[in-house]
Amino acid sequence: MHNKIRAFICTAAAAALMSVNAYAAGEFKKGDVNGDGRVNVTDITKTAAYVKGLRPLTGDSLKAADMNGDGSVNVTDITMIAAMVKGIDLNAKKTKAEKVLDKMTLHEKVCQLFIVAPESLTGYDQVIYADENLNSGLKNYPVGGIILFSYNLNNVTQTEGLISWAQKYNSYHSDVPLFVTVDEEGGTVARCAQKLGTTSFYDMYEYRYKGTDRAYSNAYTIAKDISGLGFNLDFAPVADTWSNPYNAVIGTRAYSDDFSVSATLVAAAVKGFNDGGVACTLKHFPGHGDTATDSHIGTACSYKTISQLENQEYLAFKSGIAAGADMVMVGHITMSNIDGLPATVSPTMVNGELRGKLGYKGVVVTDALGMGAVANIYSSADLAVKCLQAGDDILLMPANLSAAVNGVEKAVADGTLTEKRIDESVLRILTLKEKRGILK
Repeated sequence: MHNKIRAFICTAAAAALMSVNAYAAGEFKKGDVNGDGRVNVTDITKTAAYVKGLRPLTGDSLKAADMNGDGSVNVTDITMIAAMVKGIDLNAKKTKAEKVLDKMTLHEKVCQLFIVAPESLTGYDQVIYADENLNSGLKNYPVGGIILFSYNLNNVTQTEGLISWAQKYNSYHSDVPLFVTVDEEGGTVARCAQKLGTTSFYDMYEYRYKGTDRAYSNAYTIAKDISGLGFNLDFAPVADTWSNPYNAVIGTRAYSDDFSVSATLVAAAVKGFNDGGVACTLKHFPGHGDTATDSHIGTACSYKTISQLENQEYLAFKSGIAAGADMVMVGHITMSNIDGLPATVSPTMVNGELRGKLGYKGVVVTDALGMGAVANIYSSADLAVKCLQAGDDILLMPANLSAAVNGVEKAVADGTLTEKRIDESVLRILTLKEKRGILK
């Protein structure tokens, strides 16, 4: 490592004879370890000495040396300072998402983690129009998205207006457009079909013998319908398998009662949603089709072992991920024979199984955090922090938005969470928005 450091110093020293990155002295700036208003070879030398353990750095000098903001100073930071001295634009190769993230405050980043009902931003019992209260709510809490339910939808014109004005108000306060989402699975759970007259379907279980072409076309049609209204994210398809005949919360919402068939049909549906123009979400990991209880009301337990999940419930999630699912929703399913925790707050299930074993790199969203399975156990603040510690990215509909946001910010302030951890989730969210053409 010392040889690399010497090479960086020599290269930067040569460049420094011709170029100095200067700015107003006394203004804190990344790279100005010496604090003299310039970024030059002296700053490289001091940073290298710190990395080699030859001299300390404290205060603003240490912050200036931590070029990538990861909480440590190492060879990577020396390289970045050397690039500045040589006049290389450190942002040249950054994605739009990375550039936007760099400009966000901690409060903006924390708020980006939340998708909420518009009522949480306005204080109203029901929101059907975007007004000054929604504008004010988005100013105070520039959230990552809003979710609409049947009671928010009166007719097509009203729905289009609500969505477009919500996006407009959001643009006054944030450079990041909203996710606007709905539960549009087809069949029983279909807010737009039921209220706005978009294409109506039976529950997806009724099409289990129709094959992949029908699974694809159903999803494609749903996506086209809702994207035309202004929605850009659907909390569908259901990747649960209806393996317990006494399960009422999933039942015929599932694509099949056979794990292999579910896997095949869910993958086709993901492609249909993607081609139809909306981001889609596999739900409810690690599988809600075998539980005897509805997690909306109270504790819903799965007694499956990891081995059983791998051979059964995971099949549809694996196939959906491989097909290009944009999000995976984690359910509040207590894994009784694994760690006894609801999956949403379980590092074993989210970071270990979903991100580790299944290799999922995308956005993880929680099921609604106001549901009894978790809201009866944790406060909004504690629940938000535990979800982030487990590996979740988007926190859906906390019972108390302000308490949840404050709880996360306090956790960063006291070291329970790092800002780097927040950045990881926000970057995944922004990257998806960029991929989907939402962030332009």
